[in-house]
Amino acid sequence: MLTSKGGHVLAATKPLVVGIGGSTRKGSTGEFALLAALEAAERGGARTLVFPGTFLARMPIYSPEHIERNQEQRELVEAVRQADGLILASPGYHGGISGLVKNALDLLEDLRDDRRRYLEGRAVGCIITAGGWQTVGSALTSLRSIVHALRGWPTPFGAGLNITEKLFDSNGNCMDPAVANQLAMVGRQVAEFARRWTGNGGI
Repeated sequence: MLTSKGGHVLAATKPLVVGIGGSTRKGSTGEFALLAALEAAERGGARTLVFPGTFLARMPIYSPEHIERNQEQRELVEAVRQADGLILASPGYHGGISGLVKNALDLLEDLRDDRRRYLEGRAVGCIITAGGWQTVGSALTSLRSIVHALRGWPTPFGAGLNITEKLFDSNGNCMDPAVANQLAMVGRQVAEFARRWTGNGGI
């Protein structure tokens, strides 16, 4: 049985949207942004699971020659395997995504022999947080390219957040209406695609 990020048990008929991202710091801007987008996905009719940066930090570096997996790696792979859509959130570092998030995405190589390989048949919302528009743009392009390589469908809209100004309060509430609308759009688009896909047995 799966629960929403708020702990509520949700109907199994609802599509599952898995959120992955943030940074090693609990309560980071990226984590708050990811949670906001997942809330929008829930309002759009999805059930959600989240794997924040503090969870991702407990996973070893992906090594294809080693087949052993720790508990966190197994949980992440199985959740993505069951997912109908994903939302990815990464800090932008030096023009690209963080090593923490990239390591999690590298682990999805474990899905290469699945019936739905990698992220096939799943919409993926992309969120980047960075301290400047140049890195926001290049990192968002990089993340969307990775999703394409994993056979996923990046949503038409991707959110790029410039964190030079404070965007969330200490409780994770977004203080910028424009940013809140961006994150809501990402969540809505992923949920809508997931509902259409699961409702029609594939598009």
